[in-house]
Amino acid sequence: MATENRDVKYLNKDFGDLRSSLIDFTKTYFPNTYTDFTPSSPGMLFMEMSAYVGDVLSFYLDNQIQENFIQYTRQENNLYTLAYMLGYKPKVTGVATATIDIYQKVPAKSVGGSFAPDYNYALQFAANTILSSNTSNFILQDSIDFTVSSSTNPTEVSILTLSGATPLYYLLKKTQTAISANITTKTFSFGSPQRFQTIEINDADIIQILDITDSNGNKWYEVPYLAQEMIYDSISNLNSDAGEVPNLLQLLKVPKRFVSRFITPTILQIQFGAGTTTANVEEEIIPNPTNVGNFFSTGDYLTTAYDPANFLYTSTYGISPSNTTLTIRYLTGGGITANAASNTINKVTNPTNISFKFGAPPEPLFSDILGSVAVTNPFGATGGKDGDTPDEIRFNSLGVFGTQLRTVTQADYIVRAMSIPSQYGSIAKVYAEPEKIENLLPGESLSSINLYVLAYDNNKKLKNASISLKNNLKTYLSQYRIVNDSIKIRDGFIINIGVEFDVIVLPNYNNNDVLFKCITAVKDYFNIDKWEMNEPIILKDIYILLDKVDGVQTIKTVNITNKCNANYSIYSYDIPGATQNNVIYPSVDPMIFEVRYPDNDIKGRIVSL
Repeated sequence: MATENRDVKYLNKDFGDLRSSLIDFTKTYFPNTYTDFTPSSPGMLFMEMSAYVGDVLSFYLDNQIQENFIQYTRQENNLYTLAYMLGYKPKVTGVATATIDIYQKVPAKSVGGSFAPDYNYALQFAANTILSSNTSNFILQDSIDFTVSSSTNPTEVSILTLSGATPLYYLLKKTQTAISANITTKTFSFGSPQRFQTIEINDADIIQILDITDSNGNKWYEVPYLAQEMIYDSISNLNSDAGEVPNLLQLLKVPKRFVSRFITPTILQIQFGAGTTTANVEEEIIPNPTNVGNFFSTGDYLTTAYDPANFLYTSTYGISPSNTTLTIRYLTGGGITANAASNTINKVTNPTNISFKFGAPPEPLFSDILGSVAVTNPFGATGGKDGDTPDEIRFNSLGVFGTQLRTVTQADYIVRAMSIPSQYGSIAKVYAEPEKIENLLPGESLSSINLYVLAYDNNKKLKNASISLKNNLKTYLSQYRIVNDSIKIRDGFIINIGVEFDVIVLPNYNNNDVLFKCITAVKDYFNIDKWEMNEPIILKDIYILLDKVDGVQTIKTVNITNKCNANYSIYSYDIPGATQNNVIYPSVDPMIFEVRYPDNDIKGRIVSL
């Protein structure tokens, strides 16, 4: 008998549909062979068993397909795995942050007939100094040095005690950010080397790995993925600009590296590389004609595709620990209870982290200076919460995958430059633009980018960035830029200006009060934090701003003048020539308008109609 084409249905998935489909199939193609479809018949037994098996297989197939997509996965371990695949590391706890004021006193000393703090008695706090409140501990992640003062990390000085008119002691104040965390230590022993060894830390509210050291004192470094061999490292800046740039940034190759990932909210897995000895670590291998291609016995290498990161196929991805003991310190904490109220973080838990920078003074001054140390949080700690919810993990993962931490657009370069860690210096203003075609050298790529930067001095006035800051920025950007982008870091141009205006005051208003309010409004308008490079001055906005001041009847004139002499920027600017339709436009070269001395450079007058 010839094989008949069967009408097979593929859309039935649950038990009922599959059972009905099997009955219809039998009635259609075997009408005379089997006709007993009662529930107790042997034929219905096999059809229902087949429907049952199909239902179960369909369920597991749908479930497995669903678990492959982060938008729909329901199993916790799959959700975490997919998040890591997209480049996002879920957070299992929310860390509270608090602004901490740290105080110490120092004796006064005579300098050239006047008095100043004696910084020979200045203290320094080591990183990870622990502070405590009534409910939780807080950690100062960065070190504190009272001898260093900059616009982003100032040391405030005030007179503490006087003897008549002579200062006896000064009070030094630093402000630092602390996070709610405890330091926990665990050790793991390793025997013979194994490829990609993993260990697990089981604890609640794990924030991150603080550090890992082995029995020989070697440090192991955390990287985002094992294939990444370069990390950022810092050394103290001994140059003249150390006050502005405390540390110098450098890139360091790290064969001793690891990655960490959360498997569940309470289990953190740590994985090491596959190198079993230092002899087969790929960081120590340099391409040369004797080893590139030496794994071929015959053949033509002219068209062979090599992976420059893995040309010898060692695939070690770092060293695996062997015959040693690793000491792991990690941070735990956070949560709602970590949001401490104001003025409750007031105790240093580990005072051994505090030392004199230039050597301890003799007693009793030693105990007196250490006893003067005080800490407090003027505002309540915020940010403490539970870990990421499943929906937050999904949305954050998709967001990270879209950005991929690369600098592609002009805005990417601006944000990345502004995000350089403060210990390597701070960029106050930055502007990115492609190199103008007329300025390109012969053979130079069109992908050349000019990055114009400016920094603050100790008084928060704009100035050119130091060489150390530019070098740190160069090193920092090197790990984010696209390989064919050429970046030129240049100084932006500062144009100092003054503002003069005339206002008419309404009757029955005090002229001095109205003028003070007007000057305050203009100061706030030209606050340098609100201005970016290449931003024009729109005079209409200043008119509207002053017109809104209570007591002002009308604005008669607003005049912007250029300030250029020894106390200001060296660059002059043709303000009238750059003004069109009541808008003062910036120059072709990236620049910024700055009111350098607001108390002197903003002047107002009360005039009559």
